[in-house]
Amino acid sequence: MLQNPKRYTITAALPYTNGPIHIGHLAGVYVPSDIYSRYLRLQGRDVLFVCGSDEHGVAISMKAKKEGVTPQEVIDKYDGIIRKSFSDFGISFDNYSRTSAKVHHETASEFFRTLYDKGDFIEEVTEQLYDAKADQFLADRFVVGTCPKCGNEEAYGDQCEKCGSTLNATDLINPKSTITGETPILKSTKHWFLPLDRYEDFLKEWILVGHKNDWKPNVYGQVKSWIDGGLEPRAVTRDLDWGIDVPVEGAEGKKLYVWFDAPIGYISSSKEWAAREGKDWKPYWKDEDTKLVHFIGKDNIVFHCIIFPAMLKAEGSYILPDNVPANEFLNLEGNKLSTSKNWAVWLHEYLEEFPNQQDVLRYALTSNAPETKDNDFTWKDFQARNNNELVAIFGNFINRVVVLTNKYYEGIVPSPKELSEVDEQTLAELKAYPAVISSSIERYRFREALGELMNVARLGNKYLADEEPWKMVKTDPARVQTQMYVALQIAAALSSLCEPFLPFTATKLSRILKIENKIDWKTVADNSDLIPAGHQIGEAELLFAKIEDEEIQKQIDKLEATKTANYAENKVAEPQKELIQFEDFAKMDLRVGTILEAEKMPKANKLLILKVDTGIDVRTIVSGIAESFKPEDIIGKRVTVLVNLAPRNLRGVESQGMILMTNNAEGKLVFVNPDADGVANGETIN
Repeated sequence: MLQNPKRYTITAALPYTNGPIHIGHLAGVYVPSDIYSRYLRLQGRDVLFVCGSDEHGVAISMKAKKEGVTPQEVIDKYDGIIRKSFSDFGISFDNYSRTSAKVHHETASEFFRTLYDKGDFIEEVTEQLYDAKADQFLADRFVVGTCPKCGNEEAYGDQCEKCGSTLNATDLINPKSTITGETPILKSTKHWFLPLDRYEDFLKEWILVGHKNDWKPNVYGQVKSWIDGGLEPRAVTRDLDWGIDVPVEGAEGKKLYVWFDAPIGYISSSKEWAAREGKDWKPYWKDEDTKLVHFIGKDNIVFHCIIFPAMLKAEGSYILPDNVPANEFLNLEGNKLSTSKNWAVWLHEYLEEFPNQQDVLRYALTSNAPETKDNDFTWKDFQARNNNELVAIFGNFINRVVVLTNKYYEGIVPSPKELSEVDEQTLAELKAYPAVISSSIERYRFREALGELMNVARLGNKYLADEEPWKMVKTDPARVQTQMYVALQIAAALSSLCEPFLPFTATKLSRILKIENKIDWKTVADNSDLIPAGHQIGEAELLFAKIEDEEIQKQIDKLEATKTANYAENKVAEPQKELIQFEDFAKMDLRVGTILEAEKMPKANKLLILKVDTGIDVRTIVSGIAESFKPEDIIGKRVTVLVNLAPRNLRGVESQGMILMTNNAEGKLVFVNPDADGVANGETIN
């Protein structure tokens, strides 16, 4: 663990340009990396924070085929959406590049060629899955089949998303091409492999010994499991039509495997930044006094902790990551986030539907961050965190301070008189918070750090509630001057301390307090006079707005619509039953009827007792629909009745027929009923 580095290189996982950014990406990678980068800049550190669009690989080709466009059209579309979303959301990258850029193609090709010339690759002819109908080799994601480890029938050729196992496409049982649906054949092809097994001893020493005490347990555990299982050579090239050409003779039609070229994107993004800013990129990647930190999700741990370090070690001139604080996954309303199933909260849509509320989402995602285990995002929790915490605690404190200062002193910070013991204690506690919050951030505990920030606002609220200046202003106005001065120091501290977590709030609060020069954290820790007496502040305005139930219900309804659409799209009709003769159908007597009465069957959760006018009589029918319908809601309902079904005794009630039902797109029961006007009860259906 590097102490007192000269500079920091911070990377955030390159997002695939096969879709927009959603809250899972934000919670796992981009919000924590932005908090860390902003915090370091506030400390006056030399920081390079880079990212970029990952525009190669099978995910792009699959998206292009699905949409009937070219890969270039796909990457241009989503790169634009992603860039704007990050910018609007306040992610403070020093450079956001793309792997289709010339500088990246050159950097990745040069990296491959360096390892190739040193003899670090193994060249092998292997058998790969080939789709004869499509006349192409199948990349891993173009193959689905049964996982040999857990039996999941929808495992991909590189990974089973059910059990998490890493696979080779040839491991799958009953593989199928996702392009044509055909069973692929095996065909020989030449590729280059990085012999990871050569780096086992290095990785054991560097990670399992060197980072045993400072890397997160979830990261360390996954790495240890991989190393203990034995490392094997891994292909760095693929038979693809989209990506970076393999820069050696005899590699025509082959591309660099995306996992090989994507992490090099951090380096090429740094080069792009350096060229634009007139700086030298090399110290940020090759100086031992630089601290390199990768922010990723748990699905990228192996690539950033084993494979990329092995690549850097093989090349020989690059530093290795000091830490890889990977997060677990964020679920949405109890279900796994899914780009393909549209089960997500998309950042660009959130920014349109909740304008100027970027910090509310940043707050909700950080306070519920999946740092050590998978967590669940719900809209109700989002609403509660805004209304009960940001509005009721942070916003309430600032509003009271600003309103009272304007009311009592026309917005001018009053001169304090003699400080009481409570004043001294409050200001001393305030000075301690920068170190407390820093400690949590330095250990990548952003959820904990945010909690400590909110404790500063709680400190202010408690101080005002205990001191009650609104009561004392008539009896001891001099004391109130001191009270308001102390409260204003807490408000000023919050304008600085909240900046890594809530940057838009920090800007707004600084504007309200008319603080022109940003207060650094060292000043907060050392100085009790953050906003001096005589300083003019602005008028009060709400930092946060209450979010109403209607806004939240709209989002829940939107997800329900997605669930319904997915059900309808994936629903497979039941196969046809065995053939019958017309005479068999003619035996059934189907009639139009009306439900006259309905009540629940005692001690039965599923059964309703119905009185139905069938046109030929009024009869009792017991129907198992109680979990789908309330009795009072179906009285008067027109229904289709099978009237010549043999009677059956159900819990002591004789049922004389059956109501016809089916399922709608949401999987809920609905009546199969006549909808034409003028159809009388008792009419036969034939």
